[in-house]
Amino acid sequence: MTSVETTTVNPGKILGIVGFILAFVPYLQLPGLIVSILGFNKSKQAGLPNGLAKAGIILSAVFLVLFVVILVVTFSLAASQTPSA
Repeated sequence: MTSVETTTVNPGKILGIVGFILAFVPYLQLPGLIVSILGFNKSKQAGLPNGLAKAGIILSAVFLVLFVVILVVTFSLAASQTPSA
C-alpha cells in the first residue's frame, strides 16, 4: 500500500519569514511590520498558523517604538547642545 501525503501550502509563510528578518534590519522595521501583517493575514485566511509572522509583528512593533524613542532622545540632546553666542 502506498500512502499519499497531502500538503497544504501556507500562502503567508514566505511573507512571515521576510517580515521577521526585516524586523532586525535598522530603518526597515515599518516595512517589516507591514509584510508580517500581510503574511499573517494570508495564513489566517488559509486557516493555517504562522508563528514567524506573529513574531515579526511583535518584534517589528517593539523595535519601531524603540527606534522612534532613540531618535527623539538623540535629536533632543543634539538640539540642547547648540552653541551659545
